[in-house]
Amino acid sequence: MRTGEFAEWTRRFEVERERRQAQGDPDWRQGAALPAAVWAGIQRFQVGEDGDGASLVDKADRAGDPDYARAVRLFVAEEQNHARLLARLLAAGGVPTLPSHWSDTVFVRLRRLLGLRLELLVLMIAEVVALRYYRALRDGTDDALTSDVAGRILSDERRHVPFHCERLHASLAGLPRPARRPVMTLWRLLLLGAALVVAADHGRALRRLGTGRRRFVADVMASSAEVVRAVLARHGKKDPPETEPEPGR
Repeated sequence: MRTGEFAEWTRRFEVERERRQAQGDPDWRQGAALPAAVWAGIQRFQVGEDGDGASLVDKADRAGDPDYARAVRLFVAEEQNHARLLARLLAAGGVPTLPSHWSDTVFVRLRRLLGLRLELLVLMIAEVVALRYYRALRDGTDDALTSDVAGRILSDERRHVPFHCERLHASLAGLPRPARRPVMTLWRLLLLGAALVVAADHGRALRRLGTGRRRFVADVMASSAEVVRAVLARHGKKDPPETEPEPGR
């Protein structure tokens, strides 16, 4: 990649960091009340958002683009802030955080197997699934604090997906053209498997949030088509993926 290509992404992350600091935290004093199944889902997603991102940062440093490496650090900081927000939300409801969860362990191990390209492909599975989950959490409860927290995280995730798409677009350009689409086809199959696992694991919570298992999986897979289009687009033809359409679109 050309050095400086990710300078604009660095600027966007920095602008968002300043906006977030000016906005401040939600009012945790209002507390939160949710069904037990929804709390259990939040606990699992909180574990997934937590982490130091050391593997991704190291691979970004070795990629040779200082702007990209800086943007990755800012991305990791936003993910860590998500973990903090979810932990505070759990505390507001009197619910403890989990020390670990098997699904997060699997994703972390997969991400660390090979290089930056594989790590981003696996990370994108989690990001696309998270988009649909946080929309369900934002819209599916009457609890004001929960909706606020989920909305903040969702806003960040909507920027994260096109950020990773841009890097993957450049990364896959290094492969022979006939190999690129099969890679993304395999990615969609892995995404389908992950969406099915999340739908099964969070089925009760999704129902309480007004989103059934089938609808959740269908929405995740529909959004993935936009990711594939953005990653495989010809140079200069990339449009931001509309990865998380609102109902009625």
